[in-house]
Amino acid sequence: MKQDNKAFSDNLKRRIYKFILRLVKFTEKLPKNDNLCRVACNQLIRSGTSLGANYVEAIAGSSKKDFANFLSYSLKSANESKFWLALLRDTDKGDKTEINELLKELIELANILGSSIKTCKKR
Repeated sequence: MKQDNKAFSDNLKRRIYKFILRLVKFTEKLPKNDNLCRVACNQLIRSGTSLGANYVEAIAGSSKKDFANFLSYSLKSANESKFWLALLRDTDKGDKTEINELLKELIELANILGSSIKTCKKR
């Protein structure tokens, strides 16, 4: 069972990392001279990378409480990233198909994190 948790955690860490790479590449394509794009890019880079950094901290946590807390931070960063992506989509900034793909993956990641938090708190 312990190995299954490790494999799950490693796979999720890789999935989050791939999402962050896609997010960074997406932000690099947005116009630099647009005020909203500039702010959203900065916020997306901050919240998107925070999602990954906090997940890494969670799996390295020294206690169940640390684990749950860092997963919660990761989920909050995912939710913030969803906000910025939706704002870009709804103001017609960036490629809508690409934004929707990023949002779809982000929603799935957030659901996994939320489920993990619930499971952790039940134990």
